[in-house]
Amino acid sequence: MSWYLVRPDALTIFKDEKVLRSLNRYFKVFRDKLPAKFSIAKKIEAVFDESYSLDELWALHDKLTVEYYRVESMVNRGETSLEDLGEPKRSYLDLKVEIARRLLKSCVFCERRCRVNRLESKLGYCRCGYTFLLSSAFHHLGEEPELVPSGTVFSLGCNLTCLHCQNWTISQQMEPGEPTTSEELAEIVTRLKREGCRNCNMVGGSPTPWLHVWLEAFKYVKVNIPTVWNSNSYYSVETAKLLKGFIDVYLLDYKYGRDECAVKISNAPNYVEVCSRNHLIALESGELIIRVLLLPNHIECCGKPILKWIRDNIGEWVRVNIMDQYRPHWRADEVPELRRRLTHAEYIEALEYAKSIGLSNLA
Repeated sequence: MSWYLVRPDALTIFKDEKVLRSLNRYFKVFRDKLPAKFSIAKKIEAVFDESYSLDELWALHDKLTVEYYRVESMVNRGETSLEDLGEPKRSYLDLKVEIARRLLKSCVFCERRCRVNRLESKLGYCRCGYTFLLSSAFHHLGEEPELVPSGTVFSLGCNLTCLHCQNWTISQQMEPGEPTTSEELAEIVTRLKREGCRNCNMVGGSPTPWLHVWLEAFKYVKVNIPTVWNSNSYYSVETAKLLKGFIDVYLLDYKYGRDECAVKISNAPNYVEVCSRNHLIALESGELIIRVLLLPNHIECCGKPILKWIRDNIGEWVRVNIMDQYRPHWRADEVPELRRRLTHAEYIEALEYAKSIGLSNLA
């Protein structure tokens, strides 16, 4: 059965002016009218070698990030093309790969900042080592219509412990996973593109522990495909910097409006500040889709404050998916209010609130 028979909204979405405006560049990339960000990053020369300290690499990265956005702006306006930019010996993307590899020696990819040496197979909170562990890769028809069919690549491991996680066998590594090299991952991405997927959707678990592999994989990707960072938003400033000039669409969760809830349900201290920061950086760096999964009895403490923050800090125009899919999974029975499903009344209350404060681009 063709995907458009299952998800006709993935075709009618092209008539939605609000979506087209908020994800303008993304639509142009998957229609091959513009190059994905990683392709531009490959064209920007980076002069460095192994003798550079991490601080020196970061200083160069900061400088080239400015250059990247200058070049991207020229590409977007049609003032230059990838062919005009040449083939540098080492690129801005190569620099990101090198910095990520250095960070593995004292891992700070996520906000927990465990600082374990993953190059020596030491494991931090996420229990992810050096080698990428693949769960599955397929055409996902259950995502937002603008993403469908989405080339989702599920990796094992996560830096959160959400007691209600629906993908807990993946996030908690209850399945073995398939060790996958960067070159093999690039082949998977290429296949998904050639089979008709609109994007490469990096998901898990969480993609954050595998940032080093994702960056390196796209050195070998030759097709034009938008990159989607499907994340719980609990990643570090260092990761946020490395995602600039690499990620086209940030598909970010905003899970909690209060840190008390984040700690109780996901063991995520300081979640609100970290999540807010990363949404604002994403807004500067690419295009943004925000997911708000409503939890039972958490409309007032989480749902409404999150929606108000989005309106006040991102804007009324941003694409927001207010999700009513909550079901008790895994260890949800450890939290009394999570033992039941979300009621229709709770969902309507949050949806009407979003509309009342002006959020208008709702998935």
